[in-house]
Amino acid sequence: MTSAAAGAGDGALLRTQGLAKAFGGVRAVDGVDFSLESGELRCIIGPNGAGKSTFFKLLLGSIKPDKGTILFRGRDVTRAEPHRRAHMGIGVKFQHLGVYGDLTVRHNMQLPLQHSLSGEAMDAEIARLLERLNLAGTEERRVAELAHGQRQWLAIGMALAMQPVLLLLDEPTAGMGPEETRATGALVHSLHEEGVTIVVVEHDMAFVRQLGAPVTVLHYGRVFAEGSLAAIEGNEDVRNIYLGATRTMAVRKRRH
Repeated sequence: MTSAAAGAGDGALLRTQGLAKAFGGVRAVDGVDFSLESGELRCIIGPNGAGKSTFFKLLLGSIKPDKGTILFRGRDVTRAEPHRRAHMGIGVKFQHLGVYGDLTVRHNMQLPLQHSLSGEAMDAEIARLLERLNLAGTEERRVAELAHGQRQWLAIGMALAMQPVLLLLDEPTAGMGPEETRATGALVHSLHEEGVTIVVVEHDMAFVRQLGAPVTVLHYGRVFAEGSLAAIEGNEDVRNIYLGATRTMAVRKRRH
């Protein structure tokens, strides 16, 4: 497995150079240089407001940068539309789930598959993915009836249905209990072992430890630190970022 600093060469699967995005006077992403090699599993962490979700949206193409470039598989995709990036192999599960509560699980899974499969082939692929996602037997249930963790898995499954080369997971364990979180970690590991390149944004440090992957720390829209999980956890400056965020939240609670 490559280190978090690897991939700076021409063989990087994904690379951003000087990527920047501001909203009003707030620099949500401020000159991010990021590199990822094919086959890597990487975690991105940082306190609230660090720019993690904005960075993901820039990678997906749902928002466009003010400055900088995004290279994917050696091609400049900085201005490419989201559907073009999806066809090139970028899949995403955002923090806010893109599932349809009034539809059944089967109908949700059909949406990303309808342009590539039909009939028995589609049914077989849906069954395969749902089995893998611990969702076997839920095909005819309305998504609104599922537990929160199950809806998270369904959203991951809809991204997997596109057979991505690069899978972006934005807080995949948000709202999950311990058992669901462990199952999600096992799923991420199994996908990684099969060769899917994965980037995970996550607040839950227990889940980050379960993944045990190299870590990139964002702070005020910039890359603050990168390295192995052990090195990041031992970094006093990184600890101070999280401690400072915790103290700020505590002060706000006391004031209210």
